[in-house]
Amino acid sequence: MILAAAVAAGLGPVPLLAQGYKLKLDARYQSVSFRGIDLDSIPASAVVQQAGQGPTSPDGFAVDCGSGTPGYCYYFRPGTRLRGQPLTTTADLTAWGFGVRGLTIRASGRVATDLASQAVWPGTEPNVVLTEGYAEYATTELTGRVGRQLVTGRLGYQGFDGGRASYRFAGGGLEVGGYGGWGLARAVALPVTSPALNPLDDYQPRSRQLLVGADVAWRHRVFDLRAEYRREVDPDVDYFVSERAAASAEVHLARKLRVAGGAEYDFVNGWWGTAEASATYTDRRWYGTVEARRYRPFFDLWTIWGAFSPVPFRSVRGNAAVEPIRGLWIRGQAERYWFDPDEAETPLVSAEDRGWRAQIGATASVTPQWTLEAGLRSEFGPGASSRTVDGGITWRPSDAAFFSARAGTLDRPLEFRFSDAKVNWVSMSGDVKLTERLRLASDIGWFGEERRRPDAAAFDLNQVRVSTRLVVTLGSAADRLPRAARPVTPGGSR
Repeated sequence: MILAAAVAAGLGPVPLLAQGYKLKLDARYQSVSFRGIDLDSIPASAVVQQAGQGPTSPDGFAVDCGSGTPGYCYYFRPGTRLRGQPLTTTADLTAWGFGVRGLTIRASGRVATDLASQAVWPGTEPNVVLTEGYAEYATTELTGRVGRQLVTGRLGYQGFDGGRASYRFAGGGLEVGGYGGWGLARAVALPVTSPALNPLDDYQPRSRQLLVGADVAWRHRVFDLRAEYRREVDPDVDYFVSERAAASAEVHLARKLRVAGGAEYDFVNGWWGTAEASATYTDRRWYGTVEARRYRPFFDLWTIWGAFSPVPFRSVRGNAAVEPIRGLWIRGQAERYWFDPDEAETPLVSAEDRGWRAQIGATASVTPQWTLEAGLRSEFGPGASSRTVDGGITWRPSDAAFFSARAGTLDRPLEFRFSDAKVNWVSMSGDVKLTERLRLASDIGWFGEERRRPDAAAFDLNQVRVSTRLVVTLGSAADRLPRAARPVTPGGSR
């Protein structure tokens, strides 16, 4: 709450420059307790050979003697209990009325820290992040932005510092746009040069990439067509970081039937990326979708991950939901997938290259206030499988509040690891709208993991999570519609 007040105080003078503003503060505190693991080693001469178990340490931990320093064997033992206490406050500000019709200022950012002395929670560095901060000028046909902003589309979430402009043709549903500037790292509002994004040391670029892109959209009553192009260049070496294009379409063939599809092309690698096609039918009491998809991972050329030649996979998926009786919805989904040949020579190893996943669930509105949910999910793929059963109950005493409780269990057999796991969890949550400007939400959950293995490393990784969230919305009188005046009758008064 202290951070929320600090952000409010810091942003307070800004709206005074405008006739209208809206400020939303979202402060969330979490407390997470979990066990860590420690890497340990022993001399190879101290290894104990256990019948039917392989090499172990004298206290019963399975060891690996094939990597690391010669003459030593390594293993993981249970670490101390760790506690993370992340406190995060996000602020979202919109201000307008600067004397120029159509001019708006928008800014959003995050302040985060870990209050625990161990400071083990990820994502709290850097402490302050500006997600967006730009000035926008908009008319009926033209929109222009300058500053830090985000573009989203089929090519993914991308941030940059620069400018963007788009033009809408009157009456035709056609819109074209372009943008350019200094790019941010993919899917995060930080420059690629940030120390927080430096797991690869020498592979990290020394300068931010230059980003340019363009998009076009044509919207009609029965179709929506879109195309995108995006290029990133490393200015130090003048080489491409990425160059891709994408197209997508959605067509309403009838009032209840919709077909959609799209594809991506990677110019740098010279291959097609992810592509899919689907058909959806929607009725009042049921709906269903069938989809065929090919997914290919994408990595920037500056990273090392592309050297591992990630293998695409193809899948066929279907899902449907039906309401057999009023208030009861039954849902089901099934998918079959298989990987392309990996072209790796492993004559002594035979591995699965395909898998499937399926799930079924139901939601029942017992009364307007009480809702019950239950689900079953099963998945079998290369190297692992899982089976999950979960359920929950929700109580909504009014439109301004709800409370829920959930529980479930997950079994996860692993094929290539010396460990299987079972996880049980129980959680409770609540969300209450205290006033028109204030909302409070809290939840608590326990996750218990049972590790099944024959050595001493079968220790638990249980954890408890507690979270509290406070959302405050502030605004000037300019963001409200004026109260309607009573009509004046001739010769009379109001």
